[in-house]
Parts: sequence; C-alpha cells; structure tokens
Amino acid sequence: MKITILANNDIASNFAINMLIPKLLKHDITIFLSSKVGGNSKKPAQLNALKFFEQDLFNDLISPLLEAKSDDKSYFMSFKQMGEFINKSVQILNNVNSKDELLILNNTAPDLIISIRYGVILKDDVIAIPKFGVINLHSGLLPAYRGVMATFWAMLNGEKVIGTTLHFINDSRIDAGNIIATSKMNVDYEKSYLWHVLHLYIDGCELISTAITSIVNGKKLVTSSQSENGSYYTFPSETDLSSFKEKGRVLFDEKEVVDFIQSNYY
Repeated sequence: MKITILANNDIASNFAINMLIPKLLKHDITIFLSSKVGGNSKKPAQLNALKFFEQDLFNDLISPLLEAKSDDKSYFMSFKQMGEFINKSVQILNNVNSKDELLILNNTAPDLIISIRYGVILKDDVIAIPKFGVINLHSGLLPAYRGVMATFWAMLNGEKVIGTTLHFINDSRIDAGNIIATSKMNVDYEKSYLWHVLHLYIDGCELISTAITSIVNGKKLVTSSQSENGSYYTFPSETDLSSFKEKGRVLFDEKEVVDFIQSNYY
C-alpha cells in the first residue's frame, strides 16, 4: 500500500514517525512536512521558547548529530535520514492545497494519507486523493479538545486524564471527522506540557498501526461520529500562559527534553 505521511518539522512528529516506520516497512512511504502550525501572527514569548525546544533545537542541533551516526540504524533517525531510508527525500509542503503542491502530493498516488501534527488545514481536493481516506492523529480527546495545543488546555483545565484521538478527516472542519480510536494516559503534573505531548505519541502511533493493519486485511474501520458538543481551542494568550504558570505547570523542562533525546535518539 502507498502511504503518504503529512507531519510537522518538529521533534514530536519525528518521534512519532520513527515509531511508525518499522511497522510500515512493507509499504511504499512518502513523507511531507509543514514547517509551522497556524498563521504568522505574533505569539507570546513563552510559545517562541517552546518552539525552540520542539523544532529549532531538534533540527539545528540534534539532527546533525544523528546524521553523523548515519552508519548506525539502531537509533532514531533525523528527517534527512528518513528520506534516505525510504529512498525519497522528505520535502516541505506548506501550501498543500495550492495547485503546484497538490500536484506533488497527487504524484505520490497514496492509498492512505496519515496526518500527524501537520500545520495546514486540508481541503477537499487533498482529502479526495487517497482511496482509503485521510486519518489524523490528534493529541487531544475529541470532541472536548479540538484545535491546537489540546494537551496544554487539558492541563490548564486540571484534567486527570489526557489522550489522543485517531479520526478521519472528512472535510475542512478542524478535528471534526469520525473517530476511529482513542488512547489515554494519566496526567503527571510534575512533568511539563511537552513531556506529555511526546509520551502521548507512543500509544497514539499504536492506534495508527492497528488501523493500517485492518485496512490491509480488508476490514472496514469501525468509527463513531462526534458529538456537536465540545470546544475548539487556539494558541494560548499571555493571560492563559500566566494562569498555567500560576498553577505550577510548565510548558517545557530543559532536563526532560535532554533526557528524552538521550533515551530515544542515542
């Protein structure tokens, strides 16, 4: 089966794809990345610092070190190494609904598209391409937490349990498609937002693997429709971030990030 993965150019997407690749070796894989999530509006300084740890640190500092170990495939790969492994370079597609980038995507002739943290809302022309549809792994429990940074909002709201939702993308509505499966984990408020996001993808990627196995075996995925209830969240404001901090919660912890990278990438 031909599978095209749409992800974001950050450590969480990289971690997720590294976990998926060993389970997709029988398939023809293509990977495209967005380089950002959302528009170009100015974000609070705390979110820019978070971006450094999610994206800049990994791509500018960690990836070159991974590539220096290119002869050792026992460790997780950078995006460049992934491209070498699947014999297709990993490209940036930030305007996938445009005529030119839609053609690039269409030329991969995917049977299935998997979206993980992809930063662009997919429109009908993209959704119509794969015969088995587009499935998205959302790092939040739907329909309660639609939108961006669902884990942040769940932690701000004091939730005891967070999770991921694997769902179809049926149209351009955000996080509104039929639900395939969910995973859950307990919140540890001694840990950061970023720690939780990274660890959510461990069970979340198992949901993707299970769904692909069902499709390959000719089984129709059993889904449930979403309630119209729930909330849509966007990026937190300065006030939201201050409230998060006042509750004793942190967006990221430098030691956690270093420990995570050392335990998974080296």
